[in-house]
Amino acid sequence: MIAWLEGRLREKSPTRIVLDVQGVGYELHVPLSTFETLPDLGKTVSLLVHTAVREDAIQLFGFASALEKELFHLLLRASRVGPKLAQSILSGMEPQRLLRVLREADAKGLRKAPGVGPKLAERIAVELRDPAEELARRTGAATPERGGLAPATVEPDEELLSALVNLGYPRAQAERVVATALAEAPAEAGLESLIRIALRQLAP
Repeated sequence: MIAWLEGRLREKSPTRIVLDVQGVGYELHVPLSTFETLPDLGKTVSLLVHTAVREDAIQLFGFASALEKELFHLLLRASRVGPKLAQSILSGMEPQRLLRVLREADAKGLRKAPGVGPKLAERIAVELRDPAEELARRTGAATPERGGLAPATVEPDEELLSALVNLGYPRAQAERVVATALAEAPAEAGLESLIRIALRQLAP
């Protein structure tokens, strides 16, 4: 089982990166909170890793912090939450905020995460409240604050649309919110900020 990887960053997008580890390319799925910490292409990156094994595939999920990985594992304990949905939920809010929402069993707050409807939000809130409280005690419920992303250097509408589709939204639905998200965001907003604005608009 792979616990962590360190290598040269060859490709990156808001939900997926490729690391060159001694000549071998590893594809990792990452939440937005990890994506925003990544350096420029060609730089060295070290990430904690969760290995998800299915009958038809092996997927790697990368995390910049121990709290992100702990929250990912916590989400997997909930009924009907698999790795891709856990990644999507982590992408919907900052790790500290997600931990607070889980500790408070805030089903309404959970519904703001991508792919989480009312019934699933209630189930997660009930099942993970106590484990989230234990995680908060164990970790101190504190992680360093992160800065935002630099402004996008390529077409922001295309980057935003691609990110939303990769997070599991139908293309037609994603296309409808791209323009409004771009209009709402400040001129200097980076891709990570644009995605979060779009996710708020897509929340049920």
